[in-house]
Amino acid sequence: MSKTAIRGFHKLCLSTLIAVYILILAGGVVRTTGSGMGCPDWPKCFGTWVPPTSIDQLPPDYKITFAEYRAKKNEKFAKYLIVLGLESTAERIINDKSILEEADFNPTKTWIEYINRLLGVLVGFLILALFVWSIWLRKKAPALFYLSLVTLISVIVQGWFGSIVVSTNLTTWTITVHMFLALLIVGFLMYLNHISELTSPPVVGDNDGKIRWILFACIITLLIQIVLGTQVRQDIDVIASSGFLRESWISQLGLEFIIHRSFSWLVFALHAILVFKMIKTSPWKALSLSLIVLILATVLSGAGMACFSVPYLLQPVHLLLGTLVFGLQLLLLFRMNTSNSMVLIEKR
Repeated sequence: MSKTAIRGFHKLCLSTLIAVYILILAGGVVRTTGSGMGCPDWPKCFGTWVPPTSIDQLPPDYKITFAEYRAKKNEKFAKYLIVLGLESTAERIINDKSILEEADFNPTKTWIEYINRLLGVLVGFLILALFVWSIWLRKKAPALFYLSLVTLISVIVQGWFGSIVVSTNLTTWTITVHMFLALLIVGFLMYLNHISELTSPPVVGDNDGKIRWILFACIITLLIQIVLGTQVRQDIDVIASSGFLRESWISQLGLEFIIHRSFSWLVFALHAILVFKMIKTSPWKALSLSLIVLILATVLSGAGMACFSVPYLLQPVHLLLGTLVFGLQLLLLFRMNTSNSMVLIEKR
């Protein structure tokens, strides 16, 4: 197995990772503009591969048609939930008539969602290309092959679940699951990117074990913060749909927002401790400094949303920054483990 083949795989993996982050940013734009139901069906958009630009291109009964389409899809999904023992969740999806309410056609929102889907297709093809490339490398680098396969399966599941998000009319818990599936894919790609990098691991100090535990705490608190953030976003969606002006959204929020806002200081403090320790003893000073800059930017963007009535621009940026922090955390963790004789690729 030549180093050239591994380097090519690594470059493709890095490009795919960048594309995934662009897709996450696009998903944030979809959410903040309320374009999630811009296309009421999946994978097509209003029954065609290229969406309409005018309501005149749609039949008069398009709302009824696509509501019936989504109802059938929800019935199938409810059966899966029942098999998993989630009967109450399945009943809510079937019995909640608001799920089948169709939004009025809006060409701007339709095309925002459509572009988001095109980016998703691009990411899918890139990950498929990674898997095909890994087949060539499977004998000498089986870790690349199997992890590429798992990543491809995850993307297929993510694509299918994206259709569930649409069919259930952006039900909050489905959006949260969709988000965490995206983080899972980021984790797989970050690991693939890491183990395909043909560099020798640096020598670490005796305090590396302590730093690793602090890093674990940072990862856990960040994930908790992301969950809290999804709850706040859910509350904002409810407030917005109730007719309140954007300027009053923050004042209408309850305990979840206070906890989310206060918890951010714990997240920042833990990362500050981590960076302080790493600058003193770790060979990854540049990565650790990048991490604290991203955390600070994430906190400031969250504060900006609270102070300036949740501006459109900051919502997707805040989401992107949080996922970038998660990816960098994982990269640091993987590099620490590699320094402990974790050799997965035979370098020739």
